[in-house]
Amino acid sequence: MPQSHLQHSIQSTARYTHYYIVPSTFNMPPKKHVVFDVVGTCVSFDAFYSRINLILGPRLRHHNITAQLFGYTWMEAAELDFTFLSISERYQPYKHVLKALFYRTLWMAGVPDPRSFATDAERDQCIAGYSDLQLRPGAKECFEKLRGDGFTVWCFTTGDVARVRGYFENGGVDVPMENFVSCDSRGVAKPALEAYRSVLERFEEGDEKWFAAAHMWDVSAARMVGFKGAYCSVYEMESCKEIFGEMDVMAESLVEMAENISRMYKDT
Repeated sequence: MPQSHLQHSIQSTARYTHYYIVPSTFNMPPKKHVVFDVVGTCVSFDAFYSRINLILGPRLRHHNITAQLFGYTWMEAAELDFTFLSISERYQPYKHVLKALFYRTLWMAGVPDPRSFATDAERDQCIAGYSDLQLRPGAKECFEKLRGDGFTVWCFTTGDVARVRGYFENGGVDVPMENFVSCDSRGVAKPALEAYRSVLERFEEGDEKWFAAAHMWDVSAARMVGFKGAYCSVYEMESCKEIFGEMDVMAESLVEMAENISRMYKDT
């Protein structure tokens, strides 16, 4: 065979094998997330009650109503109508509902003529107390514990994000803006399951996903869509688990709740 033909034959039959090293993702640990309710859970209502007492306290006591009882009733009435409006596809931001329910709540509390009892300006001064809410004791340590154990902390709120983020900034706790989710963004209020699904969908299927709240109705609803549930009794005191059921973690303080979440993950 001529030399030129031999070279051509060798070249045409040569085979080259290439090996590629592809990093394996099968053994990578899942990401870990804890989604917190904010107002009532991480933040207490004490400043709101104090503002009501400052503006209306003596007049309320004349009707045998404490500022805390009125404030709680006002918020609960607003939460109820806020939820009903959402269910009936007429979503309104919570702050608008709270403002509208002021005089009705006074009436239901036993004040015979609410609009002569208080003015719009006094109502607005009471509502302004919402901006002065403070982080609960242990909230900062709770977040630090979870982050130290590899969890990403998220906040899911019915409030407007700018106000709610301000609570953390004032308390010296950094939570990135992108880790806040508000019901306002989709116009669906908690405890509609779709509200929780919209947060759950942000995470991968294999991730560790927790929802933490001091409202039993809140955390028990989040469990319905796939979150693990952590409940802290710092706000409600009584869990009423006979109607809501048992959560994965039940704790009396925020720090204890964080410790138990981390412990449960390590034990799995």
